[in-house]
Amino acid sequence: MRKALNSLYQASTALAACCLVVIASLVVFQVCGRLFDGARKLFGLEPLGLQVPSLAEIAGFLLVGASFLALAGTLRNSDHIRVSILLQAVPPAFARFLNLWAVAVACALASYFTWHAGWLAFDSYSYNETSYGIIPIPLVYPQIVMTLGLMVFSISLFDDLVQILAGSEPSFEAVVKDDVIEGKE
Repeated sequence: MRKALNSLYQASTALAACCLVVIASLVVFQVCGRLFDGARKLFGLEPLGLQVPSLAEIAGFLLVGASFLALAGTLRNSDHIRVSILLQAVPPAFARFLNLWAVAVACALASYFTWHAGWLAFDSYSYNETSYGIIPIPLVYPQIVMTLGLMVFSISLFDDLVQILAGSEPSFEAVVKDDVIEGKE
């Protein structure tokens, strides 16, 4: 089961990285198209109008996908911002209780958001909602990706909750980083 869950988290993170690569590729294509058109204009030729229609919207949807798909992987890698000053100041048993409480609340909230994001995607599908840009993109697609990212995040939080209840450390505390900037030597 652990191998399947870790594969799920890695796949979600890889999809987030793919979203960022697509954004960068589209922007590079847009910039190169503008440079090519500018060069044609300098030589007295008509510009071809090389551009990516609705680039801002597409990049925004891909950024939403990247952000939500990366939630689980960054949690597992301890890359989320956590304020642990209180945990360091209280006895270990109470710190463990606070960690358990925080992960349980986060799991409940993430599950709640996942449920409602799923309903939002279903509504967009039911009413055939599309974006307002040059290219009408069905809103259900970015909403499904957002829901998928939230669902994987909820699973990772539940996974950590089970680990804490079993007496183990959660993933975000068990990871060892050799990065001096993070404060661990």
